[in-house]
Amino acid sequence: MMNLFTKVILSGCCFLATLHAAPKPNVVLILADDLGYSDLGCYGSEIATPNLDALAKNGLRFTQFYNTARCWPTRAALLTGYYAQQIHRDALPSVRGGVMGKRQPWAPLLPAYLTKVGYRSYHTGKWHIDGKVLDGGFDKSLNIASPGNFFTTAGTYRDDVAVKPVQVGEEHYITITTANHAIECLKDHAKNTPDKPFFQYIAFHAPHFPLHALPQDIAKYRDKYLEGWDKLRQQRYRRQREMGLITTELSLVEKDVGPPAPFPEFREKLGDGEILHPLPWNDLTEEQKRFQATKMAIHAAMVDRMDQEIGRIIAQLKAMNAYDNTLILFASDNGASAEVMVRDGGHDKNAEPGSAATYLCLGPGFSSACNTPFRRHKTWVHEGGISTSLIAHWPRGIAAKNELRHTPAHVIDIVPTILELAGVEKPGEWQGEKVPPAPGKSLVPALGSDVAIEREGLWWMHEGHRAARCGDWKIVSLHGKDWELYDLSKDRAEQHNLAEKAPETLQRLMQYWQRQCAEFTRLVEKP
Repeated sequence: MMNLFTKVILSGCCFLATLHAAPKPNVVLILADDLGYSDLGCYGSEIATPNLDALAKNGLRFTQFYNTARCWPTRAALLTGYYAQQIHRDALPSVRGGVMGKRQPWAPLLPAYLTKVGYRSYHTGKWHIDGKVLDGGFDKSLNIASPGNFFTTAGTYRDDVAVKPVQVGEEHYITITTANHAIECLKDHAKNTPDKPFFQYIAFHAPHFPLHALPQDIAKYRDKYLEGWDKLRQQRYRRQREMGLITTELSLVEKDVGPPAPFPEFREKLGDGEILHPLPWNDLTEEQKRFQATKMAIHAAMVDRMDQEIGRIIAQLKAMNAYDNTLILFASDNGASAEVMVRDGGHDKNAEPGSAATYLCLGPGFSSACNTPFRRHKTWVHEGGISTSLIAHWPRGIAAKNELRHTPAHVIDIVPTILELAGVEKPGEWQGEKVPPAPGKSLVPALGSDVAIEREGLWWMHEGHRAARCGDWKIVSLHGKDWELYDLSKDRAEQHNLAEKAPETLQRLMQYWQRQCAEFTRLVEKP
């Protein structure tokens, strides 16, 4: 009788043999913005996400998938396979980097490699990567670069040319516009290049602030959250446990943790319903409860609408007979956001919440619920800031149905995964420069069975917050604070700091973080 290890190996070999015998798969990579770990039905939510839930039911859910804690570094890592700090897209302790940083010539985007083996590549939605879209290897693009209003075509570029005239109204709601363009690209592909495989990158703005949604979508959730964030966290946590997604305890809400950046004039601009800390729900006034519950209702409406539009994209894939050989991946760029601010067009307190005249943010209370069961939020590198759902669905290539994958993985792994599936071997040089080894690992073995992807560790730094994970151990530190140590096999909620109890493990992970930091610094400081 075969033992379990032999079965796993044979399963992986059969999967790889089938993979190399099949036609090159199409790939649809969908990225949400500011979506919490528990915001999908298949990850514990009460929000209606039937289309994504169906992909999970007929495919895979990764339970320990990570991003970089922020939008632009995640997007850089997602499409290059490098940590953002390696390519000037986020800062190191002694090297500036960030949203204005420019990648080195040796760090092209994924489509540049896929073009070499016959792929057509399409981009729709948010960009937030340095350089123009078509220069990155995409054949078509709708770059919606104005996230300050979900009801306008302002700041939109079609194939890197500004869209004019600017139009405003509910019919231009950008979540729908994003799906419309993605479907347009698919129809064009089916008509003009049906013999070629395609890579489609769809970057929704939802549910990033400002909280804007269609009235009919908000109506579904208007009174749903009046019982508050404390009860919502418990409900989502219970469902996650029942699904087997997590085994950790539920983190305690840090009542002193507010938005990552100060907003002193919030009361004047937003009114008495806004608060900056996740206080116990029963300590809030009735006005505050209604205001906060309404914001969560709009957030839910945005997620709901995104799922509806994904359903339309899936229908198009089926209509053009591409669905079965299309790998669909879905993830988020960071955790839910605790930010509170007013910018762009400002906020009219007398306008209907969720309309174009308003500017609302989710805030730390319901953000804590959206990131259930974890600590902290977007911009922090505790689990709440960096944990995301990852759904993988591919009828022809993934035999598993409704299975979980427990290997720790990261957005840096997406490029090597897709390159392996497409049969692409990265060159040693690009544009006359040597290509450094990339840290990402192919997840192809995990598509076949629940195996661990071998690696030394994973690494984070953002706005001075630092973290590293090696195996089940994780170190994390707030900006300017001491390292904390957690055993994630028992405590992904990061409730029991073991730094004093396991000093040797702490030291080992600190050394790993520092080695990586030094290596990245040498790389970006090269003349």
